[in-house]
Amino acid sequence: MNLNLLKDTFVRFVHAHGMDRHFRRFGGDMFSSTPTPNEVPATLAQHLLKAAQIELPELLEQLHSRSDGLTDAEADAIRLVVGPNEVEHEKPLPWWAHLWQCYKNPFNLLLTVLAAVSFATEDMKATVVISTMVVLSTLMRFVQESRSNNAADKLKEMVSNTATVLRHDLTADIADEALRYFDVTLHPKGARRIELAIKKLVPGDIVQLSAGDMIPADLRLLTAKDLFISQAAMTGESLPVEKFIVHRGEDVGNPLELDNLCFMGTNVISGSATAIVVTTGNQTYFGALAERVTATDRTPTAFQLGVNKVSWLLIRFMMVMTPIVFFLNGFTKGDWVEAFLFGLSVAVGLTPEMLPMIVTSTLAKGAVALSRKKVIVKRLDAIQNFGAMDVLCTDKTGTLTQDKIFLERHTDILGKPDDLVLEYAYLNSHYQTGLKNLLDVAVLDHAELQREMALASAYRKVDEIPFDFQRRRMSVVVSEREDHHELICKGAVEEIVSVCTHARHNGTVVPFTAELLKEIHETTASLNAEGLRVVAVAAKDLPPTKEVYGVADESDLVLIGYIAFLDPPKESTKPALDALKKHGVTVKILTGDNQLVTAKICRQVGLTVDGMLLGSDVENMSDADLAIAVEKTTVFAKLSPDHKERIVRRLHDNGHVVGFMGDGINDAPALRAADIGISVDTAVDIAKEAADIILLEKSLMVLEEGVLEGRKTFANMLKYIKMTASSNFGNVFSVLVASAFLPFLPMLPLHLLVQNLLYDISQITIPFDNVDKEFLEKPQRWDPKEIGRFMIFFGPISSIFDIATFALLWYIFGANTNEHQTLFQSGWFIEGLLSQTLIVHMIRTRKIPFFQSRASWALMSMTVIIMAIGILLPMSPLAHYFKLQALPLSYFPWLLLILGAYAVLTQMMKGWYAKRYGWQ
Repeated sequence: MNLNLLKDTFVRFVHAHGMDRHFRRFGGDMFSSTPTPNEVPATLAQHLLKAAQIELPELLEQLHSRSDGLTDAEADAIRLVVGPNEVEHEKPLPWWAHLWQCYKNPFNLLLTVLAAVSFATEDMKATVVISTMVVLSTLMRFVQESRSNNAADKLKEMVSNTATVLRHDLTADIADEALRYFDVTLHPKGARRIELAIKKLVPGDIVQLSAGDMIPADLRLLTAKDLFISQAAMTGESLPVEKFIVHRGEDVGNPLELDNLCFMGTNVISGSATAIVVTTGNQTYFGALAERVTATDRTPTAFQLGVNKVSWLLIRFMMVMTPIVFFLNGFTKGDWVEAFLFGLSVAVGLTPEMLPMIVTSTLAKGAVALSRKKVIVKRLDAIQNFGAMDVLCTDKTGTLTQDKIFLERHTDILGKPDDLVLEYAYLNSHYQTGLKNLLDVAVLDHAELQREMALASAYRKVDEIPFDFQRRRMSVVVSEREDHHELICKGAVEEIVSVCTHARHNGTVVPFTAELLKEIHETTASLNAEGLRVVAVAAKDLPPTKEVYGVADESDLVLIGYIAFLDPPKESTKPALDALKKHGVTVKILTGDNQLVTAKICRQVGLTVDGMLLGSDVENMSDADLAIAVEKTTVFAKLSPDHKERIVRRLHDNGHVVGFMGDGINDAPALRAADIGISVDTAVDIAKEAADIILLEKSLMVLEEGVLEGRKTFANMLKYIKMTASSNFGNVFSVLVASAFLPFLPMLPLHLLVQNLLYDISQITIPFDNVDKEFLEKPQRWDPKEIGRFMIFFGPISSIFDIATFALLWYIFGANTNEHQTLFQSGWFIEGLLSQTLIVHMIRTRKIPFFQSRASWALMSMTVIIMAIGILLPMSPLAHYFKLQALPLSYFPWLLLILGAYAVLTQMMKGWYAKRYGWQ
């Protein structure tokens, strides 16, 4: 169907039902032209200010919405006009802009200048070859990145953030209209809650918010309960801001200062709320600011800095050596034009124009390979950090354990079974609307609650006090009879006991005594020692004098008892921990859970606990003391979000590459602080947003496979960089020697260009090469200094055999005059290309290549093809065109001897180098 016709049909349907009010932004008609970027901020600010000031009924009417949400048909019609809830800067570049991005790297720009110089000097062959190299490099990178981006988009679709939305089916009058328009019958069914992808939200949608949610659009609050929002991303405020359904301060001109608006790009720290979507996508405050916000370049990662250092090292090397080659040949040969062209060709040969493509395709290939292992890479550069990670900090629940919690016991304060405790716990879990965790699910699914419907229907919910990570508890207020209210609180034992003054003991409410408190602590410690996670339940009766309750009401409670949960360890945890240890990754447990439970689980999975620190210990330590303690400690228990972040930062400052694995809102600060943040698809929105890697399965075994794939990816990038650096260094050294002693050019500019083009093509399969198992056993880090040292040690080896080839051609085959220079140049052309191609196989492994370690079939095949072309080109009818000539057959045994000696000497140097410096 024609899209314009479809749009017109929906627009007529929208107008017919009076739904066009959806698209009038407080006086601005969305059917009219979109405001220009210069107009957006002021216009948007006015719209948001008006949305915050008008009465809620009027706002609902203007957005043609209801307190229980839009219908599916209404939302679809609106979305067709306003588009998806996406900020424009997040969309992929158009193909022409992407092509330009692929072209404009330093190497291509340099080659373009050289091609222009060649064209100006009427060296058309050099112009064609250099231009071909630029086009080849650009197109290969463009194709590889396009495939990579497409694959990344598909992977991101597997990890989408959602919002809880209220949906209302069509009302009777719209059903009649729908029947008239579409000849269908629709029946109202009332409101329902659905999980909807954030990009599908439209103005007028009613969303529900709880701790850990990202704010999916610009919202006006309808209800709010102890709602705290982190606006750091928008305003820079470090502390959370409390939001209310009405603005409680003075009139302001800045929408960000309004108490009753929430903005896309922020997130819920604690509390709960219901809100109506006011603006979406580019019409949000974040969308309007996106261009300015994203104008500042991101700080380069360690990996990017390393690649840049090597790139500029090679460019500086080229810029120094090219003039030397030019002047040396000009003075010794007397032909300055030819010397200039030769210098240009050397500059081209020293330019690693394939580096951007190799890096991109290697990372993309690694991301796709990781996706097959249920690991989604959000940021390609994170793959290198994955391989470099040497410390993994992880939570206990769901990682060491099954993440399937069972309600094992419900007991009174001294550990005896008590059904009343279970009933109170059920009411608390049933009526709370915040972040339902696994403990709530286990309570609600408990088999003994056969009469749960009757239990719930006997009560009316009055209010709730949402969970937060400071109190570590949450409460609901319910009413069974209208003559009183009951506040039911559950949470961590210490926090619950701290707000209790009495306990229910043998059916009687008794005051706390020192002896009773001792028995309570002994009982909970005994349960913890069995590996059970203990949650305390408390309650109190209140007069029915108010409908709104707060944290201050959580006082003078009566301790009812405990619900104890069992989260058994996974069978795969022990082998996964052993595998991570074998591969040089130290695992540390950072949990908010009890230390006794954590220690029990660690013993069950075979994790040696060398030391244990509690959150209170961390709180009292200076950064210097903590930096020492983190090296000696395996388990950190009863931590707050700030504690987790501090520990991660101290490990990083100690020189470790730190990974942090978490899935809760309390993990978000540590995820951002880590070198590589790892989360899971079931995590809260803010955790997934902060992570670099998303696991589709919360398992250390999956993580271990991801680490290995990250190391494989890094290894293949390192091969190309090492090979390029050492090969270029050796070639320049050979050119300098030949230029100083030969009466003619050792190779024509055209020869150098063709050789470099063939050599580049041979490298395109490096991302798909095999990697030795030994390389995967320990973390691999980016070390530019190591690249420079490797270049100095291995580069001159190729020069030794280049010089041997010069001597062979000069003395044995008589190529020692200008009349025989073509024979000399043809001989070095073949030897130079074959030795450059061979060095890849020598450097790719510490072992003996072809025998102890074989390259992938793709790399082997490409090597054979390029070597065959290099040998056949001088022997073919095209030789004259390239100013080459056929070599005598007696040359090839000598060539085999030279290449064999080159391989042997390189292998010997590898052994010596590895013993002295190690082999990365």
